[in-house]
Amino acid sequence: MNRAVITLVAHRSRADDVYTQLKRDIAEFRLVPGDRFTETEISSRLGVSRTPVRQALFKLQQEGFVEVLFRSGWRVLPFDFDQFEELYDLRMVLETTAAHRLCEGALKVDAAQLDALVAIWLVSPEQRSTDMREVAAWDEAFHCALVTAAGNAEMARVHREVTERIRVIRRLDFTQPLRITATYEEHGEILSAIQQKRGDQAALLLRAHIQGSQAEVRKITLHQVHLARQLGAQPAASSG
Repeated sequence: MNRAVITLVAHRSRADDVYTQLKRDIAEFRLVPGDRFTETEISSRLGVSRTPVRQALFKLQQEGFVEVLFRSGWRVLPFDFDQFEELYDLRMVLETTAAHRLCEGALKVDAAQLDALVAIWLVSPEQRSTDMREVAAWDEAFHCALVTAAGNAEMARVHREVTERIRVIRRLDFTQPLRITATYEEHGEILSAIQQKRGDQAALLLRAHIQGSQAEVRKITLHQVHLARQLGAQPAASSG
């Protein structure tokens, strides 16, 4: 491998690292909608040259997270709530379809995968986690696992993309212990319906669960977004 190729690979690797870090900064509200910054500021903070920073920012721009400002750097884009509504609708279609498939007799479901979910969500109240970050990770994994277990690789791929795009808004879904309690109870009911092969009931429960989360998203205000900055490395968990 010649030196030029090695340099190109190194730049791509650093650009991927910068992209991952900046996306995490946006998801965890170290960068909030409306924030302005320059490539120089980012390169200085992350200890890399401006080339991988620029490459990472162009990728984030294509995904709708940031925009370039003429002669004044970059800006984190405001939330597009209409788009989030559409993504939640798509997510609902994918997950309710998966619930039906999981309850079909002909489909061989990965029992170990469902058992792992049961071990987390169908537990007594005193065994439940109160760590918002932990519950947020488990919540996202729960929904992804249901779609994956349904056995359609393309459905699972699209669902992962939707999950990635709504992650930033889901972290504002709730900050109260009551929301964690509701998540445990609703996930438990969904799993119980799937275990009993009640596809219609599981789909209805999933639909209500996601709609509840969607309703919380609608209540989010710009003030809440800026308050999220105070959470820093302790982002709010999500429900649904």
